[in-house]
Amino acid sequence: MALTQPIDRRLQPRSPANARAVLTAPGIEMACVILDTSAGGLKVRTDRQLALPRTVTVVDIAAALAFEADVAWRKGSEAGLKLRGQSALRGLVPSRLLPAREAWMRAGGR
Repeated sequence: MALTQPIDRRLQPRSPANARAVLTAPGIEMACVILDTSAGGLKVRTDRQLALPRTVTVVDIAAALAFEADVAWRKGSEAGLKLRGQSALRGLVPSRLLPAREAWMRAGGR
């Protein structure tokens, strides 16, 4: 019996990651782990299986980056996100990213 690999539908190659992050959205702020990245998206694992809104921001704590993304899929505690943009959290940030910057600071970002 031959084992088959699942079909990878991504257009860009993925890179494994194990980055501590915070997922934010209106009324939501929870710890997560960025499992892998590609030019077009992220895969994250959350501690809880909450329903996510359509749009979220993932804050990579070590890199001081905020990734604005649309939730493409959700399976248990994992979610696939399609990137819309990214911004640095050091220095001045646009007002829409103030909650992400505050979450980054609370998580130990400097």
